[in-house]
Amino acid sequence: PGVQDMACDTFLKISQKCKGQFVLQQQGEANPFIVDLLRNLPSIVSDLQPHQIQTFYEACGHMIREQTNQQQREELLMQLMEPPNASWRNIMNSANGDVSTLQKQDTIKEIGKILRTNVRVCSAIGHPFVSQLGKFYLDMLNVYKTYSEYISHAVQSEGEVVTQHANIRAMRGVKVEALKLIEVFVSKSEDPKMVAEKIVAMLYDTVLSDYQRSVPAARNPEVLKLFAAIVNRLRGEMSAGLPRIFDAVFDSTLSMITTNFTDFPEHRLYFFKLLKSVNMYCFQALFSIPAAAQKKVIDSIVWAFKHTERNISETGLDILEKLLSNVQQNQGFAQGFYSTYFLSLLQDVLYVLTDRLHKSGFKMHCTILKHMFTIVETNQIQAPLYPNNYQAQPGNANSAFLREYVANMIGNAFPNVGKSVVAEFVNGLFDTSKDLVAFKTHLRDFLIRLKEFSADGDDNKKLYTEETEAEMKNKLMQR
Repeated sequence: PGVQDMACDTFLKISQKCKGQFVLQQQGEANPFIVDLLRNLPSIVSDLQPHQIQTFYEACGHMIREQTNQQQREELLMQLMEPPNASWRNIMNSANGDVSTLQKQDTIKEIGKILRTNVRVCSAIGHPFVSQLGKFYLDMLNVYKTYSEYISHAVQSEGEVVTQHANIRAMRGVKVEALKLIEVFVSKSEDPKMVAEKIVAMLYDTVLSDYQRSVPAARNPEVLKLFAAIVNRLRGEMSAGLPRIFDAVFDSTLSMITTNFTDFPEHRLYFFKLLKSVNMYCFQALFSIPAAAQKKVIDSIVWAFKHTERNISETGLDILEKLLSNVQQNQGFAQGFYSTYFLSLLQDVLYVLTDRLHKSGFKMHCTILKHMFTIVETNQIQAPLYPNNYQAQPGNANSAFLREYVANMIGNAFPNVGKSVVAEFVNGLFDTSKDLVAFKTHLRDFLIRLKEFSADGDDNKKLYTEETEAEMKNKLMQR
């Protein structure tokens, strides 16, 4: 097996490097190499293990991709996929007579192998794989639905512990491979409109409904990963479907990941990647959903950047920074957003800034705070941030109120800091003449003066991470 593994891996590397040569007829050859290869395919792979066959198929996929004639490329792909397609047809014919055959261990295992082979070929061929996907896409979704229903029924009968049983895990494995295949195809696709209408539209009832109905232990995090990839690739084409996606995954996922900071780590990671993608590419759609859903979006972003796991907190900060930038550029709903969320977001960002558990996010804290204080000081926020009983003075009332608000917040949080120090700090926050470097220095100097931070000693090096990395980079460049 070791020699076979090396041979298959080497064949894959050769196909990736020289792929174009295999679809051309070389001197002295009766046919291009790929034609002879596919003609003898059954005998070539007869002694290989399943994972080796999948590597071989991926190598062939790289070759076929180089065929520029669409008809010939489709014929080559059809020849390559005929063995797994024949096996698939046999399984579907049996299932049409008796759907319970899909529950057999050997059948589940074979379906998994077929889907993994398709994933490898799709990753190599890219968008032209659409001709192969169209042959079994509906059947694949039906298998997904059948296994979903079986798993749900088993959970209702025997409880969540059944999700750890071998046959249930195998069925969930098939579902994961189906999701992975769709994700790979969408990521490689070149026709967003077709993919949105023909591929993604069919996922709502099958995949999203199953995710929403399932018990937490049976929800596949790959669903969130798939829809993040879909939004990344299709962008504006997904705006219309966003309310349906949110309806299916938002509350159901948040109930799983906000109970504590440790359960369901994959769901947590992919959920915020999905949110990041939506904020990046379907921002307008975020404000077409109901106000209650909007608030949940904002609350989830806050929950993310307060998370103690670095990759989650940094993703939350990235989302917030892009959200604030998008809001600033969309004046149609900017003032309503500021009126509803600005103060609470500012308070939460200041909280993590002065919380020693989140020092790694210092650079992004500074970027976000500079943006927030600048738009107030430059009077870009017209909606009043202050309560109705506040005695607003002529001029920039929001700036005057916010100076008092922040000073009181800092004073209450750190009673050992003198009022003059707090006043100096607050004035510096509103100083628009400071560039980001100066603003960062101002924040860092204040943090180090706090007793809570000064007690950390060497741990405050995290506040200088950016400067340290730049210094090391300069030293490397000078060598």
